[in-house]
Amino acid sequence: MIIGMLNQKGGVGKTTLSVNLAASLAQTGARVLLIDADPQGSALDWAAAREGEPLFSVVGLPRPTVHKEIAQIGQGYDHIVIDGPPRVTDLARSVIMAADVVLIPVQPSPYDIWAADEVVKLIQEAAIYKQNQKAAFVVNRKIANTAIGRDVGEALAGYALPVLAASVTQRVLFAEAAAQGKAVFELDKSGQAAAEIDAVRVELMEFAK
Repeated sequence: MIIGMLNQKGGVGKTTLSVNLAASLAQTGARVLLIDADPQGSALDWAAAREGEPLFSVVGLPRPTVHKEIAQIGQGYDHIVIDGPPRVTDLARSVIMAADVVLIPVQPSPYDIWAADEVVKLIQEAAIYKQNQKAAFVVNRKIANTAIGRDVGEALAGYALPVLAASVTQRVLFAEAAAQGKAVFELDKSGQAAAEIDAVRVELMEFAK
């Protein structure tokens, strides 16, 4: 399965979600490749900060030819996660064309919900070429026990895409893990952060069927 992680708004936690989802997939015994298609190279920085054995492979490919190169680069992998660019560009279109499933991380903020419009339009355009492609929102950096945290699913209902039931709460552990090039489960295997990421993976696998 090829998962494209996209949102034209920066700062939604796209890379954090990409690396932790890739780690969760790798934990199941799957061979996982993370493609950093963001010119900022945050996923590559994460990999460079890591000491010891990598959990999965990470390559940089911030070019609008991802969809043409992925068959060769992704050979031998069970799952590929693409950390997409933070703007709607030819590169974002290429990530959509490469992906089986597009995940759009959104924070529970009106700005994020409004900004999602551009990505949704791109996905709808791509549907002409990729009729079996699936796409969904995933609520990320949710602030526990707040009205906007609860209402974000309702606010996204205006779009013709589903919202995953599993969501990820804002936690310091994500930043602590990122600084060491680690996944959250490596710092706290039985913690809530790891459980939330695993719940996203399980729902995503079911959704992609």
